[in-house]
Amino acid sequence: MDKGYIHVEIDKSQVPKHTGAPSGDVVAYERTVSLTTIIVADGMGHGIKANIAAQLCVARMLELLRRGNSLRKAFAAVVNTMEVSKGTDLPYAVLTAVRILNDGVATVLTYEMPAPIFVTARYAHVLTQRTITLDGSLVGETNCHVAPGEGIIVVSDGITQAGLGMGMANGWTIEGVSQFISDVIHDGAKLKSLPGAVLSRACQIWKDGLGDDCSVVLASCRVGKTVNVLTGPSADQRRDKEIVKRFLMQDGTKVVSGGTTARIVADYLERPIGIEDNPDVMLAPARYFIDGIDLVTEGAVTLNQVYNIFDEDPETFDEVSGVTDLVKLLKSADQVKLTVGNALNPANRDISFRQRGILTRQAIIPLIIEKLESSGKLVVVENC
Repeated sequence: MDKGYIHVEIDKSQVPKHTGAPSGDVVAYERTVSLTTIIVADGMGHGIKANIAAQLCVARMLELLRRGNSLRKAFAAVVNTMEVSKGTDLPYAVLTAVRILNDGVATVLTYEMPAPIFVTARYAHVLTQRTITLDGSLVGETNCHVAPGEGIIVVSDGITQAGLGMGMANGWTIEGVSQFISDVIHDGAKLKSLPGAVLSRACQIWKDGLGDDCSVVLASCRVGKTVNVLTGPSADQRRDKEIVKRFLMQDGTKVVSGGTTARIVADYLERPIGIEDNPDVMLAPARYFIDGIDLVTEGAVTLNQVYNIFDEDPETFDEVSGVTDLVKLLKSADQVKLTVGNALNPANRDISFRQRGILTRQAIIPLIIEKLESSGKLVVVENC
């Protein structure tokens, strides 16, 4: 486990007002090395027009953040545009932004959206918001700390307004939602089940037909799992010791991929390299062993095979090899840190590699990164 890394898990439950129609509620999130940002936008009305308005808000917000704007500045820019659009035929949406740093420090900004709910394994309560002015627009802001086993729930007003005009003068309300969550937690519900439980209850309160699109989003924290992979020698051999030292100091599981890389690590540690005797399968390259390293594999062939079977369910693996071990580690990780050496391997230029369709390390690593990111992993790459 990475001692200083808190992973933010995103769980959501949504249903549109009309079955089969696009939802006017849009949820998106992005992870970086230091934080996770979740955006929930609720477009005016429902259907395609509402969906487009919410999509535009989310896309603009994320792009502003990618360009280096602060959370407040990006939020203010989107809100100011919505203020101009309010009451016109222009796309209009309200939104909430949640940002949780990897140490658990969190900020929540809301614009015409229900207040966030803080949840633990024992209870839930509505977070107190203070009203602030951002570039002339009024928004709600909350700051808190989210520890492992705790989380923040954000809902659209389709949830809080459930039952409005149906015997509930103010609808379910955010306080009612919070009390419901506390009750189901008291009854033994796990955090991951809360979005589904809240949505199900809201649908029951709406009875015969939903009055609006409904969304529940949970951002919960837990200690994250990091897998560090060192593959390939540095283009500058003088940096070998520095790179290995930094790799060994990182928290998390450690994987070394490549025969030359393994020798560099073993030399630094002053420990011998062992090799797997009588491997279970002949298709995958044999594993190596270095005391203190969790997994040591061959390089290019192993990485190509990892890419080829990454999308398969590890439960279906009949064999045990360096390839299957590495796939299982990568799939179980929340964060993958890749240290990739840029030295050229003359063996990769062998015609037999091309005949067998084996890509070089420089070619296969970007493809593996795509697989990792598409499966929700945070990938950090250092080229050396």
